[in-house]
Amino acid sequence: MNILVTGANRGLGLSLSKAAAERGHTLFACARNGDQPTGSLIDLIEAYPNQVFSIALDVTDENSVTDAAVTVKEKWGSVDAIINNAGVLYERDAKIEELDFSLLELTMNVNLYGPMRVVKHFLPLLYKGTDQTIINISSDAGSISTAYGGDYPYAISKTALNMFTKQIKHYVSDKNINVYAVHPGWIKTDMGGERAPGSPEETANNLMDIIEKKKIVEDDLFFIKHDGESMKI
Repeated sequence: MNILVTGANRGLGLSLSKAAAERGHTLFACARNGDQPTGSLIDLIEAYPNQVFSIALDVTDENSVTDAAVTVKEKWGSVDAIINNAGVLYERDAKIEELDFSLLELTMNVNLYGPMRVVKHFLPLLYKGTDQTIINISSDAGSISTAYGGDYPYAISKTALNMFTKQIKHYVSDKNINVYAVHPGWIKTDMGGERAPGSPEETANNLMDIIEKKKIVEDDLFFIKHDGESMKI
């Protein structure tokens, strides 16, 4: 399968890239510095030179997303799965009285508008794929029913992302494309911190099972845990 991952250079994105490559898939590892990959992503490319391809894609820049889609179309022709993983978390401890709205706007630009831009420009390539899946990395923070007073930019952006996910699920419902907003769990990444009990590797492999249809998710679900179980909306 041809799998596209945004924010592929670190954290969960890197684990997703490794899992995809280890399972024999072709991986489009997208990041802002994708034209000059560094660190562990270089190691992955060297380990899987005919499977992992680093692509420059800044989810906040529509021209960058357009260029990446053109590159994939010209070289590979189609995509089978899109994982919108790139995300930011700002103002974690800010009270509403102290909220920096410039960081709220940046958060929305990355966490919501970013996936929207990617779907906008890559959906035509997904239509040409097989056994297609769109996964938007969300969070339990995006659940309205369990909302808490904090993480305002992040939580609100993920709630909106869940809405977008539901809209796209409906939009492509006649094309047998699976669409999910996924809570990845509290995992050890730069965002999750070292105290997190979960591992990005476990989450990544669970998501690969969903993409490969080894894990079957109930048809009516769109907001799920990484193991395929339902999340409270």
